Amino acid sequence: MRHSLALLALCCALAAAAHALLAPRPPLLDNVPLSTAYTDRHGTPLRLALADDDGYRLPARLENISPHLIRATLAQEDRHFAWHPGVNPASLLRGAWETYVRRSRPVGGSTITMQVVRLRDGLNTRTLHGKMQQILRALALEAHYTKDQILEAYFTLAPYGGNIYGAEAAARIYFRTPARDLTPAQAQALALIPQNPTARAPLGGGSPAWEAAQRRVAPGAPLLPVYTRVDLPFAAPHFVGSVPPAPGVVRTTLDLPTQAALERVLHTYIQAHAGRGLDNAAAILVHVPTAEVRALIGAADFADPAIAGQVDITRARRSPGSALKPALYALALDQGLIHPATLLADTPTAFAAYRPANYDGRFIGPLPAREALVLSRNVPAIDLAGRVRRPDFYTFLQHAGAALPQPARHYGLTLAVGGAEVDMRTVARVYTMLAAGGVLRELRLTQDSDQAAPKRLLSPEAALLALQMLERPRPDAPPPFAATAARLPVYWKTGTSSGFRDAWAAGVFGPYALVVWVGHADGRRNPALLGPEAAEPLFFALVRVLEARARLEDALHPAMAATRLALVAGDWVLPGISPIAPPRAPALEILSPRPGVTYVWRASGTTGPVPLEARGRGPITWFVDNRCLGAAHGPLFWPPEPGRHVVRAVDASGGGAAQAVTVTIAP
Repeated sequence: MRHSLALLALCCALAAAAHALLAPRPPLLDNVPLSTAYTDRHGTPLRLALADDDGYRLPARLENISPHLIRATLAQEDRHFAWHPGVNPASLLRGAWETYVRRSRPVGGSTITMQVVRLRDGLNTRTLHGKMQQILRALALEAHYTKDQILEAYFTLAPYGGNIYGAEAAARIYFRTPARDLTPAQAQALALIPQNPTARAPLGGGSPAWEAAQRRVAPGAPLLPVYTRVDLPFAAPHFVGSVPPAPGVVRTTLDLPTQAALERVLHTYIQAHAGRGLDNAAAILVHVPTAEVRALIGAADFADPAIAGQVDITRARRSPGSALKPALYALALDQGLIHPATLLADTPTAFAAYRPANYDGRFIGPLPAREALVLSRNVPAIDLAGRVRRPDFYTFLQHAGAALPQPARHYGLTLAVGGAEVDMRTVARVYTMLAAGGVLRELRLTQDSDQAAPKRLLSPEAALLALQMLERPRPDAPPPFAATAARLPVYWKTGTSSGFRDAWAAGVFGPYALVVWVGHADGRRNPALLGPEAAEPLFFALVRVLEARARLEDALHPAMAATRLALVAGDWVLPGISPIAPPRAPALEILSPRPGVTYVWRASGTTGPVPLEARGRGPITWFVDNRCLGAAHGPLFWPPEPGRHVVRAVDASGGGAAQAVTVTIAP
């Protein structure tokens, strides 16, 4: 009888081994829902996202798990894991004897491999059929996978209480540390939970059963402090929401200390200007050399439904106003239409049925291209938009990644002044491209992301010169940043959308490109939403914070020195491209007022108007102190005011002339 039982056992063992070897390769972790742990560029946690089954579960790799945890887990769960074929007969017999014969407390005889099978397949191993299925499948796993692979599967699937699965998720939730950095005490405590996850999991910050188990394995040692799921970080929500999920740990490009500093400034700014109706703002900071997004704030307060705080404004399509004019000027520089000193006319002009105006309602006559860009005059920009070719501005913006859903004719020349809606990320990409010498790269959100091949959109000379044209004295900065503000050049441009719905400021300084938006998520108008008044102060507040955090050096001028740019008569030009021939002498001649004549303004109110008259082509447009008086074929009469004035005239051919006028007071 004894020989018969032994033979039967041997036959069963051989049959089980044959089944394990001949069975198809079983899945190990196929279709197991996995979480994503997002960190900043330094590895600081940003968020631990739920898997599709609403559990926290991260894939485990043995090289990323503390050896202390591996040893403690094997000691608790399966001391002979390295030697058995998936099933430990002695443990099974002991478990069956204690559970079914002696009827004492249930004793588990499952190996780690058998636990992987139960956790993966959801078997009911309390029944004989379920237990046999578990044994056969465990043997099959051992036949097709290495011990390391099976142990990694266990550390991915093991229950650590509630909806927390796997050692990596448990270490990050309970101890706020990656599994590889667990201390011996933390590892020992964590290894105790899977044996009884319902009772021992410290889900509320503590568990009597877990504390008792700690005291049993480490008498006299202090109990370990733990965190809970409520304490999980939820940083940079709009940024993290932009990063595609991937199983495991995703290291992003975000710099969390910088993000936090900019968030504080932006939030404080909005609070301080609530009385002007400013309730929302957004910002994006890009490291130019790497195209990495180092900070992204999609709204002033993610948790505030009153401002639709969960809407990521950096991805919303809004009118940029004049914020993209530097790119248009760079295109015109590259095509040889202008150089920084080229005179452009800011005069009342009709482009077919389109009669553009400026946001301040004024025209200021002829002025150098540099000033036309800095002062954001619309007529010069629209004129350039009509002259650039191969590519035109529409095609150029498409190459820069702007989503333009309508054909070019739909936007016409209004593209130059914000006639097409784009998102903040497109604006940031354009300024990063200019600072990178005309090379466009996709913005990077993760450190291991595959980037599309960079594209050259402009020559280095045109891209850098367009930015240099934006250089001007920075707004005064209060102490303690005054010295810093004077040191670092900033190349910036503001924008105001039509109807005062969006205020923009965008620019480059040091190694960074920064874009700021102020407005309302629902797009309603607000007279306070002017780029120079609403967005520019916030822009420079953020610049000052970044200056205070690290010493920043100007990168633009060194980059310009490495190009073919040349100085001609004090202005940078593109040799062989810029129109540097001496300008035609203006044919326009001002006849009245005459030079050297002083006009008298009488307090009695009987002062007569001063005739403005010139010899030139077509109607003459007149300006006094940058204020447009109008156009006329003959004399135009100007009611004078006391003081010194500059009268300027522009004719239909673009010729211009200016005359100083003095008006004195008489009784």
